[in-house]
Amino acid sequence: MNQPAPYRVLARKYRPSNFAEMIGQDALVRTLTNAIATGRIAQAFILTGVRGVGKTTTARIIARALNCTGADGTGGPTISPCGVCDNCKAIAEDRHPDVFEMDAASRTGIGDIREIIEAVRYAPSMARYKIYIIDEVHMLSTAAFNGLLKTLEEPPPHVKFVFATTEIRKVPVTVLSRCQRFDLKRVEIAVLNAHFKRIAETEAAQIDDDALTLISRAAEGSVRDGLSLLDQAIAHGAGSVNAELVRDMLGLADRGQVFALLDDLLHGRLPEALDNLQAQYRVGADPAVVLQDLLDLTHWLTRVKVIGGTPDDVTLPEAQRNRGRDLAAKLGMPVLARSWQMLLKGLQEVRGAPVPLAAAEMVLVRFAYAADLPSPADLAKEWKEKGGPGVPAPGPRPTGGANSTGGGGGASAGLAVSAQPRAMSVQPAPQPGETVALATMPVNFPAVVALAKDMREGLLAGELVNDVHLVSFELGRIELRLNPGAPHDLPGRLTEKLKLWTGQRWVVSLSKLPGEPTLAEQEQAEDTARRAHAQAHPLVQAVLIAFPGAMLGEVREAVPAVEDTDPAAEDVADGYATDDVDPLDELD
Repeated sequence: MNQPAPYRVLARKYRPSNFAEMIGQDALVRTLTNAIATGRIAQAFILTGVRGVGKTTTARIIARALNCTGADGTGGPTISPCGVCDNCKAIAEDRHPDVFEMDAASRTGIGDIREIIEAVRYAPSMARYKIYIIDEVHMLSTAAFNGLLKTLEEPPPHVKFVFATTEIRKVPVTVLSRCQRFDLKRVEIAVLNAHFKRIAETEAAQIDDDALTLISRAAEGSVRDGLSLLDQAIAHGAGSVNAELVRDMLGLADRGQVFALLDDLLHGRLPEALDNLQAQYRVGADPAVVLQDLLDLTHWLTRVKVIGGTPDDVTLPEAQRNRGRDLAAKLGMPVLARSWQMLLKGLQEVRGAPVPLAAAEMVLVRFAYAADLPSPADLAKEWKEKGGPGVPAPGPRPTGGANSTGGGGGASAGLAVSAQPRAMSVQPAPQPGETVALATMPVNFPAVVALAKDMREGLLAGELVNDVHLVSFELGRIELRLNPGAPHDLPGRLTEKLKLWTGQRWVVSLSKLPGEPTLAEQEQAEDTARRAHAQAHPLVQAVLIAFPGAMLGEVREAVPAVEDTDPAAEDVADGYATDDVDPLDELD
């Protein structure tokens, strides 16, 4: 009784046997074709790329191409192995004595490499070349790499090495420099779609185009991963596969529902957004996958916004492409950038949360309320027009509604912003290009510092106090010298600010003259003088003598409550008042 042949998974059944059957690796195929045709065959190749793009398959095709003898047994190296000669058959069945395939993940030591070094001295038994295929070569130990270097650089003419790795950065540069490198790229979704469709037709399976697109997206450029998903989908649907079945199998979110969810969030329709998430969760969508799809959609809309025109993603249905184009036109870059940051942070929270659904709902709540906030551009506009920033009116949740259609931010994106101007207790900072009307112009340098403080330019005021030596001051012209550690752009910033604040042109120039001490040094000198004057007072001297170890503390100016002509007022000008202030109160 004949036993039925064991089932072969699609990833093995449809593995390419020659370069013509490979998809998505045109550069590799063209280079190897020219190399074999001209006889410029390297002694070692290294193939790198993500999992499932065909690294090991390419290595086996190279082995067949170099050892094929043709159907008549007289052929030489060819880009199109015949598949019928003894060498081609033996290599395809993994039983050729001259083609060695080693997994470096399980054989990492110098002992394994020593076996190869000893064996390369002997000529092949039946093939043209001895081919050594080392998969995951980056797993070899340092000693193993070092032991291989000499043989790899000058192998016998009958030996070829083919390495494959997913971590090319872990391979020593001394090895890379001895190999011809090929980077196998991810296969595009459209190419995968066409490839999977041909295989599905060969397998007599009915698969919708939308289902194939979902499988191709989930494969992330890996042919093997995509074939494994296709195999699973055919088995899951008993030969008939649609998009809903694939979404249920993979736990994916409906793309149309993702559009609706993002639209609800951007318009602040929080109950509808939470219902949408719950509905997708009930049909099997992972909350983290939903947020990932929102993140991908935000990135796609941003690209559409930047590039302009019609979205070029042919893997999306026409209705979704039109919807994406309209949505991108309404959204401003501040909204898209803020959405990206919030979703990226929220995705990390959901992946690490004990209850992913609850974490995802909290992310959507934050997102919806943030969508209702005005952008910095809107706040600046409110400041300029109404004298106070616009802030969202308090309420139980964000509300929808039409608003202006500019491209700046929350309100300008066609989203609802219920804002009320709020009175400020301090003078708002002037906007760029806005001139501040002053009651009086600064008539000296300390007045300039006071003006900077009034305009909330604390950093500039501090630099003027500590780092500037005034050389000369005239209305509209300041000449100064900077300390060695002062910012070099201080004169330019001061010129710009004075013009903004006063409405007149000022010239701030540097001088090599010593100039006056800085305001900080002047204040320090005045404080020292006040302390010396106070300490010389007879009463203070008496106290210091009566209380050994006592020290003079802070010396403050004392201003009388009413103005009089009493001689004691002269003492006030000296830094203290004999009638109103007891010198004992000034001591620690």
